[in-house]
This record gives sequence, C-alpha cells and structure tokens, in this order.
Amino acid sequence: MTVHQDDIEKLAELARLRIAPEAVAEVTDRIATILGLVDQLQSVDTAAVEPMANPLDAVQRLRSDAVTEDNRRDAFQAIAPAVENGLYLVPKVID
Repeated sequence: MTVHQDDIEKLAELARLRIAPEAVAEVTDRIATILGLVDQLQSVDTAAVEPMANPLDAVQRLRSDAVTEDNRRDAFQAIAPAVENGLYLVPKVID
C-alpha cells in the first residue's frame, strides 16, 4: 500500500494531531513501513494454525463461586443518612 504525504496530513487533521511540516516525510515513511509489515503478516498462510487464547498455555486459577460474606445491607442502611425502598438517597448535584 502506498502512503502519500497528503494522506498523512489529512489523517493528522482528522485525528486532530499536530505534525510539524518538516516531520511529515518521516511520519509517512514510518507509516509506510508499518503497513508493509502488516501486509507481510497478512500474506502468511495460517489456515492450519489453531487459534489460542494464550501463547504460554497458561491456565487461570478460578475461585469457587460461593457466598463468603453475610448480607449486611440492613445494617449498612441503618446508618445511612437517607434510605428509601432499599436504595440510598443522595443530594441532587446536577441541575
């Protein structure tokens, strides 16, 4: 894919990026190099490669899905300044 300096200038404008005029040529070369690497990666045949979630075959240790604490909602709401129908009432902060 060919990248031109005017493409980079337009993208910078759309992305609200400021690129110094003397740096546009360097940025264009860098982006062209990156896009070349992407094209090289896309040309690799991966049809026989099985997708994986982790390259290290790591297994995540999971905790059991069990309740470990008592329901203390009533105790917490008893000390709250304002409660109604099980909900905490707070002052309005936005008009």
